[in-house]
Amino acid sequence: MGWAIALHGGAGDIPRSLPPERRQPREAALRHSLQVGVAAIKAGRSPLDVVELVVRELEDHPHFNAGRGSVLTSGGTVEMEACIMDGNTKRCGAVSGLTTVKNAISLARLVMEKTPHIYLGFDGAEAFARDQIDYTEPLTKVEEAPPSNGDSQLGTVGCVAVDGKGNLATATSTGGLVNKMVGRIGDTPIIGAGTYANKLCAVSATGKGEAIIQATVGRDVAALMEYKGLSLKEAAKYVIEECAPSRTAGLVAVSATGDVAMPFNTVGMFRACATEDGYTEVAIWDDETCG
Repeated sequence: MGWAIALHGGAGDIPRSLPPERRQPREAALRHSLQVGVAAIKAGRSPLDVVELVVRELEDHPHFNAGRGSVLTSGGTVEMEACIMDGNTKRCGAVSGLTTVKNAISLARLVMEKTPHIYLGFDGAEAFARDQIDYTEPLTKVEEAPPSNGDSQLGTVGCVAVDGKGNLATATSTGGLVNKMVGRIGDTPIIGAGTYANKLCAVSATGKGEAIIQATVGRDVAALMEYKGLSLKEAAKYVIEECAPSRTAGLVAVSATGDVAMPFNTVGMFRACATEDGYTEVAIWDDETCG
């Protein structure tokens, strides 16, 4: 048993011809965020602290579809959502419909810790945020026009972590589907779909939200481990290959024993991981490692 951390920056039809100016900033952000997470877990921070910290780093990066880089709805507005969950206690918090909050993942944690509820959305979540944290002016524009190759649809971010004692946590954050209907809610804040953790594993999914919800991706990984006795890698592979429709989903997951799984059935998935035994990986496609 040892600590492990894995994170993603979105899965989808990521072309191998992705220009360096779009690929390299994401790779650098994955490496940086991984280093932040590893340093935190080595310093004795809890897995819950680690996943929040890493996701905040990714939310602050403009090349991912979360926080600062969130895509626009059909109405030209931003509606962010996020979820965080502790594996041992199954305590969790989720938010949707945020327009003014800089780090949605931290508001999700405040919902978990400061309210009797699990999920707050839209005006109620915004009002709670104003009472709890600093907030910015409403986000109504992106820094650059969305590219025509679909690149803007990529970038949901997530992190899973386990410490040397087997404590698990997961966190996911997103701006949602580009040009989505106003009010649409995806898989990210849905416990058991895009985000899930228990005493066996922690899972953060990415891809097409409706497909991930229908396949209950996060909970199914845990259920296969619990009821079928599958390993983390076996369970994660089965869910992505057999439950989720082709070219729709990917996930990162860690087990209580420090195993890591990062399967996907899309063209690529921005991902990274590190384990206590010294293994590190940063990759996009299924046959390469960025370093």
